[in-house]
Amino acid sequence: MTDHAPISEHRFPCDNCGADFRFDPTTGGLACDHCANTSSIGTATGTVTTIRELDLRSAIEAKLPQSEIEETRVSKCPNCAAQIELSETAHAAECPFCATPVVTDTGVHRHIKPRGLLPFALEEETARDAMTKWLGRLWFAPNGLKDYARKGRRMQGIYVPYWTFDADTKSRYSGERGTVYYETRTVMRDGKRQQVQVPKVRWNGVKGRVARFFDDVLVLASTSLPKRFTDGLEPWDLSAMEPYSPEYLAGFRAEGYSIELQDGFAEARAYMDRVIERDVKFDIGGDRQRIHQLDTELGNLTFKHILLPVWLAAYKYRGKTYRFVVNGRTGRVQGERPYSGVKIAIAVIVGALVAAAIGYGVALNQ
Repeated sequence: MTDHAPISEHRFPCDNCGADFRFDPTTGGLACDHCANTSSIGTATGTVTTIRELDLRSAIEAKLPQSEIEETRVSKCPNCAAQIELSETAHAAECPFCATPVVTDTGVHRHIKPRGLLPFALEEETARDAMTKWLGRLWFAPNGLKDYARKGRRMQGIYVPYWTFDADTKSRYSGERGTVYYETRTVMRDGKRQQVQVPKVRWNGVKGRVARFFDDVLVLASTSLPKRFTDGLEPWDLSAMEPYSPEYLAGFRAEGYSIELQDGFAEARAYMDRVIERDVKFDIGGDRQRIHQLDTELGNLTFKHILLPVWLAAYKYRGKTYRFVVNGRTGRVQGERPYSGVKIAIAVIVGALVAAAIGYGVALNQ
């Protein structure tokens, strides 16, 4: 079974009653559910730092300043192998993926600190309503699963790790521009001579340069959730990101990255290459394009480790687990698409009856 990345949980005691604060998505501050005390972000940890990019090459060569690195205690779940991050005083935790108690330390996780995050903007109730409506639009979903989801266990608010990459690119290319023209030819059709227009392409060699600055190319840094789910939650409004402060995590979980920086950049570079190729074809112009050689120089390579908010629900129904994720900012939903065999059978029968009725009506009118 594939290991998950560490999951962390941050707690901040209320200065009035000592109970735990939680981050309140509706106010953007900290709230105590015990005594209704509130606090603003930054009061518990000092001044919030700004969001700044880090040098990619320095990070890959392990030359980042120590201030950008942190170590955390982790324990591995004995059931699903997820790694759970524990605070200095905690000796037990519950695995958020399978609810198994975790009590044994298994080592230290060393990783690059987050630089920014998008705070949760939706409460759990709102996220649950969005998921329920999404299920309601799936006509073939079992009714039992819909009812179970409405009355199921609480959803988990989890910050999912991502990398963002910036790059200043300059590309040189050589290729050919194709211009379509037509030749008239005489052909035999049905025993008759006919003239037809046959398309041809005239190719001319071209050379040129294109440049593009890539800003915040987003790459998922986790393997805990299917990528098709997280891709379906986009777009994310990264312009609304806040500088990272652990207080935003109060009452939520945060997953550490399991896709290393080099692998994340490889995915980002593949995306950049596709965009640059599109730019080159546009620059070549004409009706058709051929690229023979393309050389790209990358400068000002920077990155950030950021966290994005996701509400997660996992339900077991008739022996099968269904997972659903909700964008913690927009309410966009993705998940397993369950199917009811009974509903599908009814639809097939109804379709067959409708087709038979139409056929019978046509026969009567003949």
